[in-house]
Amino acid sequence: MQQQPYTIPNLKDDHERWYTEIASNNRMRLCLLSGIDTEISWALRRLLGLCINDDYRLRTIPGLIDALYEWPEWFSAVGYKEHTDLQSLFAPPDSLLQRRQHAILSACVLRNAALTDEQNANTIAIFKRTLPLVLNALHNLDSSLDANSEFISYIIDIFQCAAPTLVLPPKFSPLTSSPLQPLLHIASTASNKTMIISSLRALTSLFSNPQNTPHLSADSPALSACIKYLPLHGDKDLLEACLTYLYAHLSHPTMSKAFLRHSDMARVLRILVTLLLVEQEQVTVTYDINVPGTNHTVPSTIVTAKDHELSKAELDSLLETPEPKRCFDWMSLMFVAKPDGVVTQVDFWNLYKAAFEPFATSHPPLLVASEVIKNVNYVFHEHAHATVLPGPPQRFVVQGVARRKDTVLAEKLKCQWFHGACTAPPFSTAAELCEHVLQHVESRTPGEEAACEWSTCFRKHVPTNQFRGHVLTHFWSAHLAERDPSQSDTITLSHPAEHPDPNPTQRNPPLPRSTVINFQRRTNEAPSTSLLALLCIRILFQMSFASKEVAPKVDADHFGFPGVTEEIEDDDEPMEGGALEDEKEGERKGCEAFGAVRKLLEAVQFQDETLMSWIIEMINA
Repeated sequence: MQQQPYTIPNLKDDHERWYTEIASNNRMRLCLLSGIDTEISWALRRLLGLCINDDYRLRTIPGLIDALYEWPEWFSAVGYKEHTDLQSLFAPPDSLLQRRQHAILSACVLRNAALTDEQNANTIAIFKRTLPLVLNALHNLDSSLDANSEFISYIIDIFQCAAPTLVLPPKFSPLTSSPLQPLLHIASTASNKTMIISSLRALTSLFSNPQNTPHLSADSPALSACIKYLPLHGDKDLLEACLTYLYAHLSHPTMSKAFLRHSDMARVLRILVTLLLVEQEQVTVTYDINVPGTNHTVPSTIVTAKDHELSKAELDSLLETPEPKRCFDWMSLMFVAKPDGVVTQVDFWNLYKAAFEPFATSHPPLLVASEVIKNVNYVFHEHAHATVLPGPPQRFVVQGVARRKDTVLAEKLKCQWFHGACTAPPFSTAAELCEHVLQHVESRTPGEEAACEWSTCFRKHVPTNQFRGHVLTHFWSAHLAERDPSQSDTITLSHPAEHPDPNPTQRNPPLPRSTVINFQRRTNEAPSTSLLALLCIRILFQMSFASKEVAPKVDADHFGFPGVTEEIEDDDEPMEGGALEDEKEGERKGCEAFGAVRKLLEAVQFQDETLMSWIIEMINA
């Protein structure tokens, strides 16, 4: 005899065989129908555990769903009458509390089963007792009483299963045949957040059915409630419920066009855009656009080197010194040793004579030229020596010495004409300097070409018609007014440009002084609430700019395309004059509202390219 395999029983909590058997005599079903409070409470507690801990189906246990409807139906039809105003002052009977608790727990079991499993939701949606239960509960129970709020909240959640497939009766049907008005009343007047969220979700599911669109209204109480709760960005559940209903409301073109004329439309649009900014997480990104070696900086003040001239103090001290010591001291001040330096002997003598000849009558007499040249070997005996450079013509020079140079800052507003030899003193303004330089330009010898005599310019052939403009290019930054304290003391140049540039108008533009760019970048994906807000904004944008996107048709005021014959389509339902004016007024208000939030939209970022293109389109509109 073959031995039957032994099945290990499931000993986990809420899996006891004796109350999960799929049979009509299931203990939980029998307990629900027994009328014994303790047994009913036990069965409901077990069913609540099954809804959470197990993949269980209502229809697998025959008669279970009917048993669960018994107590909610009793409470919504009869039991609610047992609640009086006196119960807020006196403790109600225990039996009443027990029956009320049975109804609430039964509704909670149905609600949990519907929200956690799609098959259970479908079972409840098509069950014949669901809609009568919902209608009785919504029309009979006072939603303002705290004692009814939990039960009504569960009933509304149960109704969400049937709402997408429910077709509302005509508008002139009895109020008790439709759940719409009670749901609108709860959404607009309830103080219980859970009931508000449940009612808005139920209305959203109800209006997702296109056949229920005629029941939408531009002044819906639910719409006013959504507008009131939209600024509560911190309450995600309530915010998502409001946005979902608002999107369902605006998805119908008639309602979205009417909403453009709503008194709170501009405020709602600003709140939606603000929500996009609040929910985007950003990080500061630093990017350096500089390529090493392509730019360099130089001081803004120009340093020049010119031959040293005796100062008054130096000249006064030399005049009283006897020769030849005066000649020695003068050479030490005017010349320096330089291995590759060359100075002609004539220059030595001329500089010496120019320095002391005006004072020869009252001071020691000058040395002769030969003595001056000999003294060079005495002062610079290790470096300098007189020699003759072969010609033609021959040149008598002193090698190993050079003129001493003074490094000075270029004088601001100083004329540099005659290669820096202009004797005019520095001017007080750039306009005065410009006028002075133009006098040099006008006094030059007429001709087809001329040489520029600016100290830093080496152009020899400048056309006459370009000469004036060329000269004006030499007014570099040193000729401007005093530098602002916040301005940098350096100039950025592109490699290998130098300062001053002989052709400043042709130099390559350098990178900015600071090549580090700091900008904000979004780091998180857009949450569901941001996507809903963006969809609502998108609908309002399309309605606001609808007429601007329509191409003009061929009529008395518009030409068609050559060679193209267009069929003129007559509108089946021509719009009346008043409706057309209202639509134009709504578009005008919508355009103004989007213009007011343009700056906010410029700060919105999305990682998705399509979503970001919507934002860019709204900004550019």
